[in-house]
Amino acid sequence: MLNKLKTVFKIKDIRKKILFTLGLLAVFRIAAHIPIPGVNLDALKQLFASNQLLGLLDLFSGGGMQNFSVVTLGLNPYINASIIMQLLTMVFPKLEELSKEGEFGRQKINQYTRYLTFPLAVFQAYGMYFWLSRQGIVATLDPLPLVSLVLTLTGGTIFLMWTGELLSEYGVGNGISLIIFTGIVSRLPLSFGQTLVATGVMSFLMTTTLFLAVVVAVVAVSEGVRRVTIQYAKRVRGRRLYGGQSTYLPLRVNQVGMIPIMFAGSLILIPAMIARYLTGLDNPTVTNIAQSIVTLLDPSNNFYNLIYFVLVVGFTYFYTAIQFNPDKIAEDIRKYGGFIPGIRPGHPTSAHLNYILTRITLAGALFLGIIAVLPSLARVFTDVATLTIGGAGILIVVSVVLETMRQLEAMMVMRDYEGFLE
Repeated sequence: MLNKLKTVFKIKDIRKKILFTLGLLAVFRIAAHIPIPGVNLDALKQLFASNQLLGLLDLFSGGGMQNFSVVTLGLNPYINASIIMQLLTMVFPKLEELSKEGEFGRQKINQYTRYLTFPLAVFQAYGMYFWLSRQGIVATLDPLPLVSLVLTLTGGTIFLMWTGELLSEYGVGNGISLIIFTGIVSRLPLSFGQTLVATGVMSFLMTTTLFLAVVVAVVAVSEGVRRVTIQYAKRVRGRRLYGGQSTYLPLRVNQVGMIPIMFAGSLILIPAMIARYLTGLDNPTVTNIAQSIVTLLDPSNNFYNLIYFVLVVGFTYFYTAIQFNPDKIAEDIRKYGGFIPGIRPGHPTSAHLNYILTRITLAGALFLGIIAVLPSLARVFTDVATLTIGGAGILIVVSVVLETMRQLEAMMVMRDYEGFLE
């Protein structure tokens, strides 16, 4: 690993990409510490510390939400817009056709995603102001200051979206993922230091061991694939013989990454936030019902963890079905003269792929469900509340590191082929 890093920094073009990436990430971290005035930061941090789902949202904002900085919304509106566009692609035939038009189609869909990000950011900015003002954290604003606040928060999201795309185009790795990754990693020194001071050496070692075990598990699941052998028939064209080779179709254990945890977190957060608002009404019946919902959806409640786990498992299957179409894969295999040994082409191949995918997705779904409730489980078994990075954060960190390293290796291999390695 160290030898590879040394080799990477010897290559001028790749070194420039790495330095460009580090420079933009430094700009992002500076923006995450530029606060918006008129906010009770102590009360805001206490609110986030008491709610794990808010901590998850802060995770995707890159760490700017707890400071109520100019990038408070982070990339949440852009991520939501991307998810919505992926779902719409499955619903509207024109968008599905556009997604199949190669680079042009991808650029068009990305453009629509950017357009959708703006109204979502405006809506979320106003929703955050409304919610925090009800909590007494943000003062009630007049129309003009309110418009200024909403535009500032929206501009922060657009800035991060633009920064992420610059990183993807001119830097190393996926820009959006790197921004989230930087926000998570920046917390680690403080979290480990607080854990060491609060719990002592033995508890710190136990917590660190658990942390490393989760990292190993995430790497194993992220890299885990089920290889389905594909055999291509021999074909004669003119005087040449084509085909006859054997390859494989890799089916990943975790096909969908962090998406199910985000879906489930958003879905379970909405009723909890509405219930918290209803507890302030004068109607005793509504207040009692709302208070019961708030209690049930408290992160320390076992019912909350059960619902969260079930939602993550369900969304994993749902999103896997959207991402992977066995009928289309089976048709593509048949079209190019391929077949799975022992399985007839067409519908039997589709049914076989669906059977395999259903089984391996179960393992991936259960793993994501455990990752989602891991912070609560860790607090129960270790009694440590200072280590703020949970399973979702570890999953992001490991995935980004693996993806970036693969991209660096691909760049090095490409340069070796071109014969101008410096």
